[in-house]
Amino acid sequence: MIGPERAIQGNLDPMSLLADVTELRRRAENVLQQAAGRPGHIFNLGHGVLPQTPVDNARALVDIVHESSARG
Repeated sequence: MIGPERAIQGNLDPMSLLADVTELRRRAENVLQQAAGRPGHIFNLGHGVLPQTPVDNARALVDIVHESSARG
């Protein structure tokens, strides 16, 4: 509906950061696939980082998005 010429913002549910890294990767890549490699896509969390989020999972998410975006 929006068209490929406009940037969009795609949100990952912050609860995803509580999952194991394999599931976190699956969910993050799903958001990226929905954006279909569109230029200007902004990947972010839906409502910020939850206090109980493991720091290693937040770091893993950044790595996953960078790796997946570089491939796309």
